[in-house]
Amino acid sequence: MQHSYLVIEGNIGAGKTSLVDLLVKKYQGREVLEGFAENPFLPKFYEDPKRYAFAVEMFFLSERYHQLNNELLQQSLFDQHTFSDYFLSKSLIFARANLDSDEFDLFFKMYEIMMKQLPQPDLLVYLHRDVNELQYNIQKRGRAYEADISDAYLQRIESSYFQFLKQQPLKMLLLDVNGIDFVSDYEKFDQICKIINQPFEQGIKKVKL
Repeated sequence: MQHSYLVIEGNIGAGKTSLVDLLVKKYQGREVLEGFAENPFLPKFYEDPKRYAFAVEMFFLSERYHQLNNELLQQSLFDQHTFSDYFLSKSLIFARANLDSDEFDLFFKMYEIMMKQLPQPDLLVYLHRDVNELQYNIQKRGRAYEADISDAYLQRIESSYFQFLKQQPLKMLLLDVNGIDFVSDYEKFDQICKIINQPFEQGIKKVKL
């Protein structure tokens, strides 16, 4: 693995954590996973998005920053590679989709301050799945507070991700994994590893498995 810090991003239910788990086992790297269940505002947000959007996004921003700051800036003598299922930019993407303009302006000021203090990934991989596959995965994992996520919300998050990716001066891979179960199909996972291990230039490279 030529990338020392690799981030897997994607919509809700895309398979980010599953892919990170597999990469960590294969390359014996350090795993940085998002503590998704710890936001006390999240269940309330799904019940009343307008009322709790700012609280849920500010909480996520703070928690993500503190976790990444602790994990990424801590020197490791044993792990040559770090794999994460999120980056701080995830907060910006969801905030853009969920907040009104005044709330987003305030949020963005805090985000910019925090973002400047974190290292950038060597490669950002975005896993793309169609909404019907996302919904299937969401229902399969059975988190109660995610049960009523709408197709429209998932489409809004995807649009926010695409808008973000187009604006970033990073090395990025948009990986279309529609219909692909890389957890049970090792050949597909091995194919993903070969793609990820290629050299990348700044910008977005699109690959469909």
